[in-house]
Amino acid sequence: MPKIACIFPGQGAQYPGMGKELAQNYKEAMNIFDLASERLGIDMKKLCFEGDEEELKKTENTQPSILTVSIALLEVLKLKGIEPQIAAGLSLGEYSALVASKAISFTDAVALVKKRGKYMQEAVPAGEGTMAAIMGIERESVMECLKMASSYGVVEAANFNCPGQVVIAGHTRAVEKACSILKERGARKAIMLPVSAPFHSSLLKPAGEKLAAELENVNISDNELPVVSNVNAQVIMNKYEIKRCLIEQVSSSVLWEDSIRRMIDMGVDTFIEVGPGRTLSAFVKKIDKNLYVHNVENIDTLENTIVSIRERLECN
Repeated sequence: MPKIACIFPGQGAQYPGMGKELAQNYKEAMNIFDLASERLGIDMKKLCFEGDEEELKKTENTQPSILTVSIALLEVLKLKGIEPQIAAGLSLGEYSALVASKAISFTDAVALVKKRGKYMQEAVPAGEGTMAAIMGIERESVMECLKMASSYGVVEAANFNCPGQVVIAGHTRAVEKACSILKERGARKAIMLPVSAPFHSSLLKPAGEKLAAELENVNISDNELPVVSNVNAQVIMNKYEIKRCLIEQVSSSVLWEDSIRRMIDMGVDTFIEVGPGRTLSAFVKKIDKNLYVHNVENIDTLENTIVSIRERLECN
């Protein structure tokens, strides 16, 4: 019997037209878009289905739109009889995982992530912070190089995505210096990312403080489904841990590789990426190529995933 984890993407996965096909074919998916529109006072269908790329790139639009698409897709998966035994999400995707686990309602989550996006954007003035993807060098070497560049400003590990890929964040000058050192030390690539803020660095602590105040007004329950947290790659199972992790997550490293390995240790052999894009699927395959990995973002990928999982169930 497959043990299934649903994993949910974060910012950067968005694209115009995402979720449109599923919503037009499944009323359960369309209902999620309607709920988001009603709660936020914006036309979420127009933003996701017809919005231009620049509008979708605005952090306070990106975050609720990806969450909405992910949960709409999850509703269709559940309709087809596929239910996860565990969940996790990359950065913003952790909110989708918590909705899936019934720790937080979808409407509360979509309102919260819109504010989260706004607070993250406001935390550092435009141009003062940035991020870079580092490839082809070990985690320990990255950390050594970050120490060497720290005299130029804050520069920290933001995401440990998979073997050989770490994202760094901080003050622009310090990130640029770190990239230079990393290339000298043998990194295959050091690519500056087109982002508007140094997400998941200590520079985002003011955003975490504002988010903490918002969380006081949100009803969070103990989750029904285990969720592996970005902050520590541990299972979180009660509302107090959830609040703490969501506050810390804004300015802490995302331990994605560690989170996937935690789920593998718990017996997960099947990962379904639920949401726009296939980035997380690629990360999982790099972590362990023997796993069953699927992504669901449209009707074709939905049907392929259902057929594959049902075939395995019949074999068992």
